[in-house]
Amino acid sequence: MGALPVYRWRLAPDGYATRRQLRARGLRPGGQCVAATLERPRRRREPLVAYLYRVDLAKPVRPMTPGRRAALAKANAARRICPQCRRDAGYVIPASLGMCVPCAYPAPPTL
Repeated sequence: MGALPVYRWRLAPDGYATRRQLRARGLRPGGQCVAATLERPRRRREPLVAYLYRVDLAKPVRPMTPGRRAALAKANAARRICPQCRRDAGYVIPASLGMCVPCAYPAPPTL
């Protein structure tokens, strides 16, 4: 068992792609192992590492089924409901606040 080939930034040969590059082509790794790594050097820190997969072994992305689409819509809707006031905020509730902005920062009483 040998080590993975390591390529420098922007010098990877054709036939290799990252997950994002595969997804842009409508592909997925499809269970294959990482074929190589790509390193981008940085000053005074560890290099950035990206994993490369072989394009010829990649499989097409699975199509979105109606059931998966419904489950995704339900999960996204749950992220929009404020746990404090139970209303749809119209945006995804920030995890830092844990509630919608009007509940987190109520208006001061007017005199």
